[in-house]
Amino acid sequence: MKLYTYFRSSAAYRVRIALNLKGITYESLPVDLRADASAHRKSAYLAVNPQGLIPALEDAGTTFVQSLAIIEYLDETHPEPPLLPRSPSDRAQVRAMALVIACDIHPLNNLRVLNYLRSPLGHGEEAVNAWYHHWIARGLQILEGDAKRFSGDGRHMFGTSVTLADLCIVPQMYNARRFKCDIAPYPTLRSICAHLETLPVFAKAAPEAQPDAG
Repeated sequence: MKLYTYFRSSAAYRVRIALNLKGITYESLPVDLRADASAHRKSAYLAVNPQGLIPALEDAGTTFVQSLAIIEYLDETHPEPPLLPRSPSDRAQVRAMALVIACDIHPLNNLRVLNYLRSPLGHGEEAVNAWYHHWIARGLQILEGDAKRFSGDGRHMFGTSVTLADLCIVPQMYNARRFKCDIAPYPTLRSICAHLETLPVFAKAAPEAQPDAG
């Protein structure tokens, strides 16, 4: 497998965790998203993923895009350990938590959105940071309540094992800390992430552990 990734991409971070958890060997192909490189906008990468977004996964001649679709593909083709519970109702709850991050928080705070706020809309860094902090807070408030309801041990978002929701919350909380958001109001999320980040499969996927970090 080949993973087109960027060390600070939270979407790619999710997929890296999934690959590690499943014990899948893969080749990491960094795509530099920084403005001076903008490798995701160049023809070489657009030929892989016309959306120009990270990540993309190549497996057996097929390219897959969108992190949650990639993760569910990996879960279906490599079912152990499972990332979704067995019952339909529990699976829906886990997917809902993951989607709060992937659909409600992340798209509004994606690099391309933040850059659009800066230019052409002309907002300064104070306004951009206020935007980021607002949408982080809205989402984490919901997830704090969800984690209190559904965590079975205070160390996982749902039940007592790693699920899709855990793969999403760790990168999102990493970003919240990076952008100096106030995470004090979310003790359950902080406790869960503190545990998960000690696990080797999560630590190996962390931004600072990637070959393109720096």
